[in-house]
Amino acid sequence: MVTQLSISPTAPWYRLEVDEADWRDEDARDLVNWYGQMLLVRRFEEKLLDLEKAGLIHGPAHASIGQEACGVGAMSVLGTDDKINGTHRAHHQVLTKLVNAEMPDGFDISRDTFAEGMDTAIYRLMAEIMGLSPGYCGGRGGSMHMRHAAAGIVGTSAIIGGNPPHAVGYALADKMLGRDAISVTFFGDGATLAGTTYESMNIAAAQSLPVIFFIENNFYGVATHISEVTRETRLASRGAMLGIASIECDGMDVVAVHRAMMEARRLIREMKGPVVIEALCYRHLHQSGSRAGSDFGYRSREEEAEWKTRDPINMAQVRLTSLGLLSNEGFSRIDSLVTERVAAAAALLTEPVAGGNALQIPPSLYPNPATVDEGIVGTLDELQGARFVDHDQMRAGTVETLKYVTAASETIAAAMDRDPRIIIMGEDAHQLRGGVSGFTKGALERWPERILPMPIAENGFTGVALGAALNGLRPIVEIMFGDFCFTAADQIANGVGKVRHMFGGGFPVPLVLRVRISPHTGYGSQHSGDPSALFGMFPGWRIVMPTTAFDYIGLMNSALRCDDPVVLFEHVAFYQREFEVPAGDRDFCIPFGSARVVRPGTACTVLATSVMVQNALDAAEESGVDAEIIDLRNLDHHGMDWATIGRSIEKTNRVIIAEQTARRLSMGATWTAEIQERFFDHLDHEILRVTGGLAAPTVSSPLNRAALAGNNDVRDIMLKICR
Repeated sequence: MVTQLSISPTAPWYRLEVDEADWRDEDARDLVNWYGQMLLVRRFEEKLLDLEKAGLIHGPAHASIGQEACGVGAMSVLGTDDKINGTHRAHHQVLTKLVNAEMPDGFDISRDTFAEGMDTAIYRLMAEIMGLSPGYCGGRGGSMHMRHAAAGIVGTSAIIGGNPPHAVGYALADKMLGRDAISVTFFGDGATLAGTTYESMNIAAAQSLPVIFFIENNFYGVATHISEVTRETRLASRGAMLGIASIECDGMDVVAVHRAMMEARRLIREMKGPVVIEALCYRHLHQSGSRAGSDFGYRSREEEAEWKTRDPINMAQVRLTSLGLLSNEGFSRIDSLVTERVAAAAALLTEPVAGGNALQIPPSLYPNPATVDEGIVGTLDELQGARFVDHDQMRAGTVETLKYVTAASETIAAAMDRDPRIIIMGEDAHQLRGGVSGFTKGALERWPERILPMPIAENGFTGVALGAALNGLRPIVEIMFGDFCFTAADQIANGVGKVRHMFGGGFPVPLVLRVRISPHTGYGSQHSGDPSALFGMFPGWRIVMPTTAFDYIGLMNSALRCDDPVVLFEHVAFYQREFEVPAGDRDFCIPFGSARVVRPGTACTVLATSVMVQNALDAAEESGVDAEIIDLRNLDHHGMDWATIGRSIEKTNRVIIAEQTARRLSMGATWTAEIQERFFDHLDHEILRVTGGLAAPTVSSPLNRAALAGNNDVRDIMLKICR
């Protein structure tokens, strides 16, 4: 006979309820301060909506009106060392954390005036939302992208589901560096259904990280109700099903949120892992702006009116009155105080239009347009003092012959010995005696605890690595096949590729992405790509492609010292080849921005990448063309060695660009345009490109070969350009 046995999650999952007795048990000053903070957030956002109506905010203003209890209640248990991030609707969280970081001990909002730092926080956050230079990110972030690391705000993200992996990374760094802190990531019902959020929760649980996933379930993703897009609308279930303790609470009750956060901290302390909090709340207004959702027809005025009876500020006022903690006069004083402080900030950021009553922004507060491209990457000052060696200096001492894969393994291990902040993340990186490529072998023998196995979730763990890099680690992330970069494209582009510039620059993002490319091995169309052009679209990345074991050692060491994100491409064809390297030396660097002339010549210049360097050498030998062949090594906008390239073009007057990959995935078109802009007067022939075909490689051996460029293609183009 079939028996049905009920199965329950192993993790606790429950709703936390509070009543007036719980309010009475809280410290009176805390209750009054929380009320004042919620009112501060409300008045701040009301002022923002006024500024938006006046045309003084460029871009959206996603108000959190109605959700103030979530931000204030959550921040009530966080210190400055605890980290947070949020998504596009984060004013309530960010403003509260900024003000708390500046709040004097013993501050009582019912009787004290704001400290200077509290006023500055209001002013600078408002300036940021208005896109002005006094803002925390110099006006680049605006309403949706806010960062002030000194207060524990590591960076919000406007991409739905984009921010949870970063907070997991903050927590990973805190855990591995021995810090006593937690991280909290705030997001809504829409992001809870995003794949990256699920991936982040799973990684946090697998690694037992001190992070809280705080779901502000306001039931609507823009205009779509949660019940229309998922059958299980109890969103905390997502955590419970992943083995994460999960709590549901009333997000309109500041004490309920406070108690849920206290409970989450206890669970993290006792269970050594993440917690999910689902706070049921409601945004009073539409997704963005000052109109109600009912104006757009996706919810009723009756529904909105019912939720407004549970307005968190009004509910708190009723409780405080019942407890005898504030009189009408006390409420009025707090309202006057916070309204005045918000108005004072706005007054500093606006001025009357000459001869009228309208307001304008003083021109002096706008960022200088000339700085628009500053801060995309750093200055590389961190590499000053590094020991640089290149091929022409190598043979000054003793050399040895080493396989590419061995050199890589020994270099990574030596770097980890030198810098305890370096960790490795990737699929199977901790297995197979060095991962699928053998590159982690040396590290596994010495620091297995610093090699973290990741699920098959590239977007998730790339985002985790970004968060870890922003909080003190130097992660090396392994992408098993180049095509898998496209599954991680959101974090590669919107995350790592934009983070420094978006938040105003001036902080390190030390992340190295190792990407394995194997277009020739018959793995088919979804495992054979070279995605270097993807990274080239986002100039926040530095891109290197070593072609020898010597280059791998030097470029990897530079990458691991660099404070910019670096992607390093490893072509599988090199792995078992042997190369000369300095005997016993795995610590030297090769400077970024230095191409290498591997064969001098006068007939034409060949700019080659990866395996096409050797193919070009073979083609020159076979054709008899006296080609000058340059291994670019650095492929990013900042690292192209135009000085070396220019000297060669001035000599040869002809240029070939040789890349193995499919034509539409190649970077040569971009380089062609820049060569013409820089060296047009020295060109005697149109620039010719050697690439693969339009299609991706397939499993069939002849089709695989036909899809990729080789030495015959280079030889034919050499003969054509020199004819």
